[in-house]
Amino acid sequence: MSDPSLLKSEKRVLPTLNDDGTRRWLKPKHAEGRYDTARKVVGWGLIVLFVLLPFWKIGGHPAIWLNLPERQFVFFGKVFLATDTEVLLLGMLSIFITIFLLSALLGRVWCGWGCPQTVYMELVYRPVERFADKMAKRFGQRSLASTFKYLAFLLISMGLAHTFLAYFVSVDVLAQWMVSSPFEQPAAFLIMAGTVGLMMFDFAFFREQMCTVICPYARLQSALLDKHSLIIGYDRKRGEPRGKGATKEIKKKLPLLERQHGDCIDCGACAAACPTGIDIRDGLQLECIACAQCVDACDNIMDRIGAPRGLVRYSSQAILEEGEKKKLIRGRTVVYPFLLAGLLGGLAFAVSTHQSTEVKMLRGTGAPFTVEDGVVRNQIRIRISNRTEGSQSYALDVIGPEGTTLLAPVNPLAVEPNATESALVFVHAPQAAFKQGDLQVKIIVTTDGFREERPFRLLGPMGTGNVKQGKVRSSPPRLKK
Repeated sequence: MSDPSLLKSEKRVLPTLNDDGTRRWLKPKHAEGRYDTARKVVGWGLIVLFVLLPFWKIGGHPAIWLNLPERQFVFFGKVFLATDTEVLLLGMLSIFITIFLLSALLGRVWCGWGCPQTVYMELVYRPVERFADKMAKRFGQRSLASTFKYLAFLLISMGLAHTFLAYFVSVDVLAQWMVSSPFEQPAAFLIMAGTVGLMMFDFAFFREQMCTVICPYARLQSALLDKHSLIIGYDRKRGEPRGKGATKEIKKKLPLLERQHGDCIDCGACAAACPTGIDIRDGLQLECIACAQCVDACDNIMDRIGAPRGLVRYSSQAILEEGEKKKLIRGRTVVYPFLLAGLLGGLAFAVSTHQSTEVKMLRGTGAPFTVEDGVVRNQIRIRISNRTEGSQSYALDVIGPEGTTLLAPVNPLAVEPNATESALVFVHAPQAAFKQGDLQVKIIVTTDGFREERPFRLLGPMGTGNVKQGKVRSSPPRLKK
């Protein structure tokens, strides 16, 4: 049998692990204060916004709808397709640069104030758990309190899962799923059950480990932050050496230089309030999510012993450790805004010029062209995406040398709202018009309020005598670079 002492580490590996490797369950003590109040206002505002967005209709669509099966993405009335790569790319890059800028200026403000994991864990699930523990202690019914807690967790997870899925399937489809029998919609039922199960696993069991083990942001903060970034830190110069005797010295209003202790009375309130289980007095750690619970806890203690607030506070490593002044203007805080402005400008331009119709043209499969009776025929596949809220009929035509015509089995082509249809057309052009094996023409697509002329390069014979009448050329001509 192995020696248990071999499993022990000199320092704690993770705040959620005990020395023997077992799970350390955290039950942080809630600290009220100015930051706690502000965080509740922000958090509940985000929760209300998250719940209402799928119900808010703009132009007949939800405000945000990530319609993955149809590869459509709706953002506040604008419909984008998976082929809108420039818009999606600019949008993603803008999000990343915004994260970099916020991190450089405000540290992990997103983690502590805006991340759904933190918001729902600290504002919804933990209050329910504290209430259940309080009832168990008062009435001595731990099993009943535990049943109530997990039943409440299940109901909350169901509501959260339904809201989350509404962003992908829309509220209307979700309502049909809810009233249908699981046997009528087995796939939908399994998706919903799986999502609820994941929510329960996360918020009832995995909890803060999502921030400390899974989320990559904590490991990226060394690259995203610098010594002037805003963090939550412990003022070691003011707080050390710690000791209970600091209370008497503070109440006697002795100057810091004449004391035997710093302002920290070593009460552990900051560590007890931390939702990720760290002690902020040990310095900046990757588990810190900048929620400011330790700040409120310490400020409450400082108020009780008559010491000034701010022993634990929002500051920077440069100020706390090196005594430097606040420095807002620095390399990354100058470069990031310029990059973000350029990306947002490009995104705004791409969205403003976003057309109601998207036209794609591809060459047909098989032989690149055929020649018969002095006429060269090219096969073209035209794909039209209608992004309007009404059905559209698109007329197809061609502009080219005299004798050039376009033939299509269906013309005009009817396309339903927010749908895509393809048409296989044939463009006939006189063989004499081809020079060096190609001919430039324009394909015209028109409907009410929309007209687009697309240049297209027809392929044909290299000369007038090298193709037999009625025969298909066996190999395509050499393309120009």
